[in-house]
Amino acid sequence: MNLEQMGQAARAAAYTLAETSTRAKNQALLVMADALEAAADDILAANARDLAAARESGTGESMLDRLMLNPARIKAIADDVRNVVSLPDPVGSELDSRVLENGMRLSRRRVPLGVVGVIYEARPNVTIDIAALCLKTGNASILRGGRETFHTNQELVKVIQQALAASQLPPGCVQYISEPGREWVSGLLKLDQYVDMIIPRGGPGLHQLCKEQATIPVIIGGFGIGHIFVDDSADLVRAIEVIDNAKTQRPSVCNAIDTLLVHQAVADEFLPVLSERMAEKGVELVAGADALTLLSSGPAKARAAIDGDFDTEWLGLTLGVKIVAGVDEALAHLREHNASHSDAILTSSLSNAERFINGAPSAAVYVNASTRFTDGAQFGLGAEVAVSTQKLHARGPMGLEELTSYKWIGQADYLIRD
Repeated sequence: MNLEQMGQAARAAAYTLAETSTRAKNQALLVMADALEAAADDILAANARDLAAARESGTGESMLDRLMLNPARIKAIADDVRNVVSLPDPVGSELDSRVLENGMRLSRRRVPLGVVGVIYEARPNVTIDIAALCLKTGNASILRGGRETFHTNQELVKVIQQALAASQLPPGCVQYISEPGREWVSGLLKLDQYVDMIIPRGGPGLHQLCKEQATIPVIIGGFGIGHIFVDDSADLVRAIEVIDNAKTQRPSVCNAIDTLLVHQAVADEFLPVLSERMAEKGVELVAGADALTLLSSGPAKARAAIDGDFDTEWLGLTLGVKIVAGVDEALAHLREHNASHSDAILTSSLSNAERFINGAPSAAVYVNASTRFTDGAQFGLGAEVAVSTQKLHARGPMGLEELTSYKWIGQADYLIRD
């Protein structure tokens, strides 16, 4: 591989895509979706190799779940691509327009970003999600997946390239860095002559690497401690169902909660119930001192929290528990412990809900709902390229519009400036 050549190919492909019709892009996506299902056996065989290697190296169950594909997941990935086809193409749409006093019609029109570089973890569906969203928005992409998904991604990229060839689009539209060394990531981060944006999907280590080394704008995505705060006015019977869903429905993903904050007025009543439900689901509780006293007699496994526990994205069946005095202390905890992704309040108080919404520093805030909804498909965006946890350009699930910028268009009748 040669990164310089990949960058050149991506830039040339981006110019082609910028002039490709929505119909042609959609046709390529439909070919990709069909090809995914047709190649399911080869993809699953490659995925089995990755899973075997991961198990042999001692990879935890949460990461294995992220890595694993099955026929249902492949169908879901293909259906997500078809869903992207059904969405409006934002490229070429006008954000606004007006006629100036000099007679010029001035407008802002959505355009592709150009070339997007994405570095991501062991979730092979991300390879297809990114390729589909970038293709729909006229962006070329250079992808670098985790080494845990090496064989799976090779098969997925083969499908993508077949779809591009069948649709008469250049292979540079979607390229994949298959070499495992970290030096290839560092090289991509400095490919500013060709790459317009870097999106890292991973943990704090990857984010810090990108911040320190990138000479390209970076959108941070995917990491953040997820919280639910149970207010003293919450319906405690229904609250346990939301918490169960947010923690155990798929614990290995970034929108599963890591910490539960419980109002002190309802802790005596609620925490024993929580212990029973979490014991049923095999969740270990990591509790502050006051909470541990109430949980110690329950059936769930519980231990005292130590330094760093409330800053840990568990990505598995572990849940931090802390008792707080009210909304103010809950918000203070969120601000101290990296609440930048998805956080929720369970309450019957409109004023407390509004205080939580306004005060939480999160990209997505929920009232009486599970945090598991922070997802491009759930938001009606089709797939997502990442969940942005920063505050500039894009925030939350990044769908089609977030992969575009805009240019100013001035139209006049041979107008000159006085």
